[in-house]
Amino acid sequence: MVRPQVNRPSSNHPNPNQPDPGQPGLNRSAWRSLRYLPDQRDRFTAWLETRWVNPSYGGWVLLGLCLFFFAAASNTMAGWLYVMSGVGLALLAVAAWLSRRGLNGLSLSRVSSPPVTVGQALTLELVVSNGDRQAKSLLQIIDPLPQALGGPQIHPIRLIAPHGSYRWRYYQPAQARGLYRWDEVQLRTEAPLGLCGHRRCLPIQAKAVVYPTILPLGRCPLVDHLGEERQSQQTERSRHQAANDGLTRSLRPYRWGDPMRMVHWRTSARFGELRVRELENVQSGQAVVLAIDSGGVWPSSPGLPRLGADPAADPAGDAAASPAAIADQAFETAVVAMASLYRYASRRHSNVQIWTATHGLVQGETTVLETLAAVQITPGQIASGQTAVKSQIERPRSPHIWLTANAASLATLPPGSTWILWPNPATPGPIPTQAPPGIKLNPALP
Repeated sequence: MVRPQVNRPSSNHPNPNQPDPGQPGLNRSAWRSLRYLPDQRDRFTAWLETRWVNPSYGGWVLLGLCLFFFAAASNTMAGWLYVMSGVGLALLAVAAWLSRRGLNGLSLSRVSSPPVTVGQALTLELVVSNGDRQAKSLLQIIDPLPQALGGPQIHPIRLIAPHGSYRWRYYQPAQARGLYRWDEVQLRTEAPLGLCGHRRCLPIQAKAVVYPTILPLGRCPLVDHLGEERQSQQTERSRHQAANDGLTRSLRPYRWGDPMRMVHWRTSARFGELRVRELENVQSGQAVVLAIDSGGVWPSSPGLPRLGADPAADPAGDAAASPAAIADQAFETAVVAMASLYRYASRRHSNVQIWTATHGLVQGETTVLETLAAVQITPGQIASGQTAVKSQIERPRSPHIWLTANAASLATLPPGSTWILWPNPATPGPIPTQAPPGIKLNPALP
């Protein structure tokens, strides 16, 4: 018995259609080709449903039968075949018209979603109102959430009464911080025959805020030490203020509402108009400032999973070589640390501010948490060089807590500042001798 010869690919020239032995499943080219085709098909289907109508599976089958009957009737000249093809085409036309008509008179409104923290569930609510005199049935409502929130969500609606409304409330887990916006909601129907589907996009602005994780801190020497130095500075300023209390710093013209006891009568008589004294007033400077180096280069952190990486969507590991994805790991830990420090400092100080390279100084709990939810590494700052690029907004000159991955920036901190450093294990650099005391994290630990 002769065995058939099988042409096996050489080890030096692997077959691109075969899976990579080092990677489970399909290789890179095969995966990309399979992933590309459904995406293009879905885009064409959505375009067809939005612009006109898209026949369903049964609609395509009926259309094929109509063409088959028409071709058979052309050859045999049988009248009943012409009738069957005409009836099928008429059904398709009626189904297309009814599906488009089924979405008339519908309006959508959205209830604002309260902010949540990473790990919690977003509460999303939509209200579909029927302003038509006829009931609407067999609908689909599609909320196109960003991919970071789970992608589009589809919900069926059985019936909406005339001049009635339907309320859809659902909960979506939030796994990544961010300030998410999307601007439309889609309605789709194949009623009543199920042969053609029509989709309509309604512009509705949506905003979802996901705050970073806030860790409960029982004690933080960085904030406590910064407060002690500020308390000593406040004591010195208070003594200076007490010594200069009542001294006139300058004179200015009278403004409506100024107390008459502050009028300097001798100078007013000389100039012929009222002049008011401005007394010496020393500001206490109680603000605690937290700053993050969002305009610098951030290293990877081996203790955290790579954000935005999906093994099923990228089996060949393309995202592992992305410097932006690597830098986000350490930067996310810095954002979590900053949010935790802010919550800890807010319990002990009345005025706490944060600074980022794109927003500058902000204060107020809601504004601060939204800024931390939206802060990202400045585009274009991730490069091969390891030195941070100068931010567009100048860093605060007052003492602050500096969160950075650039050791060279520690030398320029104002006196009284502290810092937390995420060192780069690939290119470790020494801490400048003139740097104030701070904390250097160990990159080998998670």
